[in-house]
Amino acid sequence: MLRPHPTVLRRLVDEYEALTAAEAAGGQAEPNPRARDLAYTLCVSTGTRDVRRALEAAHQWLAAAPAPARETAVPKTGQRMPTPEPA
Repeated sequence: MLRPHPTVLRRLVDEYEALTAAEAAGGQAEPNPRARDLAYTLCVSTGTRDVRRALEAAHQWLAAAPAPARETAVPKTGQRMPTPEPA
């Protein structure tokens, strides 16, 4: 199974956890659409069907990932990489 780049996975986990923490603090019953999208993406990225299991897998993968030597140019969630000019 392919695994997402640790930087991308870290961004997904951080954003999802921040949104769900804000929702819990605010007492919202319905998750916002962005949290649902992130939950789906985490499940697809980790090969799971439950967001709790996806988060467990993501945290395990991130703990096992080597520390990056430098920050790589990974687009933020929802952004596209620039298309290279044809030769």
